[in-house]
Order: sequence, then structure tokens, then C-alpha cells
Amino acid sequence: MGVPCRPFQIKDPVKKGYSPRVSQTAPERILIIRPSALGDVCRSVPLLVTLRAAYPHARIDWLVNESFADAVRHHPMLTAVVPFPRSALGFSRLLSSEGRRRLHAFIASLRGPRYDLVIDAQGLGRSGLFAHWTRAPRRVGFANAREFGWLGLTARHAIDPALHTVDRMLELLRRENLEPVHDMRLYASNDDRAGIDQTLRGARYLVVAPTSRWAGKRWPAERFAETTRRLLDAGHAEYAVVVASASERDQCAAHLSSRHPRILDQVGRTTVGELMALIERSALVLANDSAALHMAVGFDRPMVGLFGPTRTDLVGPYRRDKDAIRAAAAPTANLHKNEAAGRAMMEAIPVETVFRACADRRYPPGDLETGRDRVAVQLLRRLVEPHADDAVGVVD
Repeated sequence: MGVPCRPFQIKDPVKKGYSPRVSQTAPERILIIRPSALGDVCRSVPLLVTLRAAYPHARIDWLVNESFADAVRHHPMLTAVVPFPRSALGFSRLLSSEGRRRLHAFIASLRGPRYDLVIDAQGLGRSGLFAHWTRAPRRVGFANAREFGWLGLTARHAIDPALHTVDRMLELLRRENLEPVHDMRLYASNDDRAGIDQTLRGARYLVVAPTSRWAGKRWPAERFAETTRRLLDAGHAEYAVVVASASERDQCAAHLSSRHPRILDQVGRTTVGELMALIERSALVLANDSAALHMAVGFDRPMVGLFGPTRTDLVGPYRRDKDAIRAAAAPTANLHKNEAAGRAMMEAIPVETVFRACADRRYPPGDLETGRDRVAVQLLRRLVEPHADDAVGVVD
């Protein structure tokens, strides 16, 4: 290991809302903190691309819940994943000697690399604590981070809350004098691609994600099932793949009980990486406000997202407003925790509207021949070797 650099010499006491001046020395070791939720992790990749464009030779790691690590693990611009073992570090487990040992090991994984720059894109008390534990000389985040998360930061930026969450995160980097790169691309591994059901190879298939953690964000399950059957019967796709976690199987009962021969049950049967591989080659993604939509954005897939109590201008699929369907007027605030209000908004969306929206989408071939991995590697080479001859498409 080379001699660790200390590029940010901060001598003044840090006050809330105050951001010390950045030195001209480029950071060599950078950590992105965005552990959850899965959809938020997927739509945070522009942070990585922006940082890599600015610091092509730096080590750039990402702290992420270990269960979501595959969402970013294979991105060619990432150096390494720093897994957060959330389930192993619950409060009750920390009362045991093994729990404390795991905590000390996790803290050591944050301090060991001696990061120069940390970006807390989560903005919570826990992520602020993680930033503090790194002991990085410059720790950047939101001035209004919740749960006193700003206490772990050395640079606190006040960002307009009316911006989309992706733009809010990128604004942190703009305040650090970096030009944002709006590259949302995600990358699946070859192993996960190889795990796709042989039935789907070369087929046009829908990925249907009919579940949500919040009851107020769910379109009625029987309407999801009816729309899926109509799309199959009308020839818009050869198969429909129903995806969800094992704990959400009851929300998929309307699909699975139909025993339609071309509705494939993948509920609880896919890892995060395998779900990404499924979506990467899908003809259409139909989903509630969930991680599947943000994956569809990352793979540039046709999609229809169903929204009611959440504000798409703040948390919807990034720059895909036309793919967000709602019947009720957009709320002035996110109301997904208000189950009664959310259900009323979601139930106002008719089957015919969703069917037409799906039918009108342009369906690409199912088995895509893409050069996204090759292009990403070439782009990375261009960043590291400015005079490389390889032609690369524009990312932003």
C-alpha cells in the first residue's frame, strides 16, 4: 500500500451548514454510502459515474446492505463493495460477544482503507455514523440529514428538497465542484444471465412486479392478474414472469392461482442479480412503485409504473415521467404510509388504462445483443487513458 494521502486539511471547526474549502489535491480513496433501499441503490449509480469521471485513478468503494450488493457489484467503474451486514448488527445481536465482534470488524472495514472522501447519499443517522467511523478528512452529505445524521459530516450542503432524489444526490457532487453525469446504467453478471430460465431465452416476456411493502402503494392484485392475462392473450408477449420476495407470495395469489400456462412463477426464486438479469432482457416491466421500475430505468427497458400516493417528481422513475400512470391528482406530499388514502388512489386506476399503456409500448426483441459491458470498459479506459483510440458513445 502506498503512503496514504491527506488531501483535505480542515482546521476550522465545522458548524451545521458550513462546508470547508476543498484542497486542490484529488482524493485517492473514495467511499459512497448508500446502503438501501434496493431501488434507491439502483438509482444512485450516477454518483459513481460522476466520481469516476472526475477521479479516474481513484479507488471508489460503495457501502451497501449485503443483500443488495449485486445491484452495483458488477458496475465496471466500481472498485469494491463494502457490505453492511444489517441483519447481523441489529441491536439485540450487539448484546452478544459475537455481535460486538461483527460490529468491530465492520468498523475496521470502514477505517482500514483510510478514505480521503466519503459521500453520504443516504442522509440518515446510521449513514452519518458510518461516515464518522471512516475518519475520512472530508465527509460530504445533506445539511438536513435526518436523525442527526449531519453530525457525522464535515461538509454539509443544503440541497433543495423539491428536486428529484437523483438530482439531490448529484447536487451534493456539484457543490463539490464536480460536473454531474446522468448515467443510470446498471450491469448484470454473466452468471446471473446464465441463470435465466431456458424457456425465456430469445422470447418476448413481461416482468410483472405486483407487490409493495406499503399497502397504500399496491394496485389491486386481481387487476394486475387481469391485465397480465390480457397482454398474453393479445399476443403482446409470449410469457409473463411474476417476481417478488418469498414473504410477498400472498400478494401474488391472483396471478399464481390462475395457473395460466404462460405465467411463470419466480416469486422468492431470484436473487437481486438474477432479477436484474431478467429485467435486462425483458420486453416490458409492469410494476407498482418498487425497485423493479428503477432497474428498468437502469437497463433502459419499456415499462409501465403504477402510482398513487407518492410524488413521481421526487421519487418516480428518473426522467421517465411518461411511463408513470396515475388516475388521481398527484399528492402534494408522499402519502404512502396513509393506507386508506393510498388504496383509494390506486383503485382509481382502471385496467383498461394500464392495458393500453402496456400495449402501446414498443416491445424490443427478448434476447438482446447489447454492447453495454464493452462500452463501459471502453469508457473506463478513456477516463484513465485520455488518448485512447477506442470510440465511446456519449454517456450524459
